[in-house]
Amino acid sequence: MRAVYYEAFRGPVAIEEVPDPVTTPDGVVIRVMATGVCRSDWHGWMGHDADIRVPHVPGHELAGVIESVGAEVQLWQPGDRVTLPFVCGCGGCPQCASGNHQVCDHQFQPGFTHWGSFAEYVSIQYAETNLVRLPESVDFVTAASLGCRFATSFRAVADQGRIARDQWLAVQGCGGVGLSAVMIARAMGARVIAVDIDATKLELARSIGATACIDATASPDVAGEIRELSGGGAHVSIDALGSPNTCFNSIASLRKRGRHVQVGLLPPEERDARVPTGLVVANELEILGSHGMQAHRYPQMLEMIVAGTLQPERLIGRTIGLEEAPEALVTMDRFGGAGVTVVKTPGTSRPAIGTGKHPIQE
Repeated sequence: MRAVYYEAFRGPVAIEEVPDPVTTPDGVVIRVMATGVCRSDWHGWMGHDADIRVPHVPGHELAGVIESVGAEVQLWQPGDRVTLPFVCGCGGCPQCASGNHQVCDHQFQPGFTHWGSFAEYVSIQYAETNLVRLPESVDFVTAASLGCRFATSFRAVADQGRIARDQWLAVQGCGGVGLSAVMIARAMGARVIAVDIDATKLELARSIGATACIDATASPDVAGEIRELSGGGAHVSIDALGSPNTCFNSIASLRKRGRHVQVGLLPPEERDARVPTGLVVANELEILGSHGMQAHRYPQMLEMIVAGTLQPERLIGRTIGLEEAPEALVTMDRFGGAGVTVVKTPGTSRPAIGTGKHPIQE
């Protein structure tokens, strides 16, 4: 099969012919119809993720059609239209038993722990626990855009942030995660303040429901401006970018007993961001992480999409072919363009998938 492939962190990325993936007993092989290009893939290529071993095929936001199923799989069959979370829980550890598959002790992550979806086919383990059936009305490109950013934002806003109608949500960074958070919070009746350094992204945030927008390059005190606009501070604030500055501003913008949700990943050299601990203690602030979303939480999100309450397709900036994916991956740090980039693959079926073996799995 053809796949986006690199042999060294920060090294050349190219389209290569690689062995077809294996169908594991508890898994499936999916014919990839579309896959999102995410900043997390860039972090992986940079060597920021300890789970990745080179050579590697990135990609973790995917939608497609099941090509083959393992002997232990009962609930799925070839031809089913599916997507899945980027964190796949094993289904048997204490975290999964409590419903928290997103922090599974033995998690499978396509594009990180194993080869990913920047390819014609991808092998997925723990299929019974993690596959999500796609409604016919949700196309593959839209479904792929949900995989990491939109689903992660859904959980960050609804479950971790616990946003409520008429509350204020501040969103630091209007990339894919941030714009998703704006849309989701507005659909839930919240008022949203969007922060970014790019006027185009702020305009898109406003068009999908942001109550107010702040250009961080023009504001001497982003946190103070949020507190003023919201009448005392945000009830919930999300760092959707991942930098010491956005993390600090997110926490400092909260009202008393507010909740900060950290979604954006900080690079290794900035991992220990400065936190205003005086405010955290005095105002009884909550600091929460958010890492993906469990498959069993997808139905509520999909119901809202089918009903038109959520319109993630509006966040898709451009659709590219597999040949364009290497350049899109290595330039993710340049913050160019607004919206989500999705790779649309040919989706050509061929027989005998599952007879090959990834060298990384040997």
